[in-house]
Amino acid sequence: MDDRAVRAALQRHWDASDANDFDAEHEIYREDAVLDYPQSGERIRGRHNIQQSRFLQPNKKRFTVRRIIGGGDLWVTEFVLSYDGIPSYAVSIMEFRDGLVANETQYFADRFEPAPSRAHLVERVGGNTSF
Repeated sequence: MDDRAVRAALQRHWDASDANDFDAEHEIYREDAVLDYPQSGERIRGRHNIQQSRFLQPNKKRFTVRRIIGGGDLWVTEFVLSYDGIPSYAVSIMEFRDGLVANETQYFADRFEPAPSRAHLVERVGGNTSF
């Protein structure tokens, strides 16, 4: 797959994720794909198990892609994942093999107040600045 095809596949994946279309969301994965969540120490093996783990997740989810960068077999998506309206900032690192995702690692971070010590150095970004 060339980079344009991969980018289009990633966009379809994230659009399907946002729409809760679990079949289309998981077309991007190899049967033997591995998904890691380092913060919780979880590893999920196999496309079916990855799909089931997301299907069983009870919260209402929304995905907002901020950017997709990459090339060749390594792609990174920065996105906001809202669970029941509460945003969590996330990064997905996907490694492709034979045109499908073989390995994915997702990192999550919650919003936090800026430190008072640097308040005079920063500008607020990201739309909603209320916590």
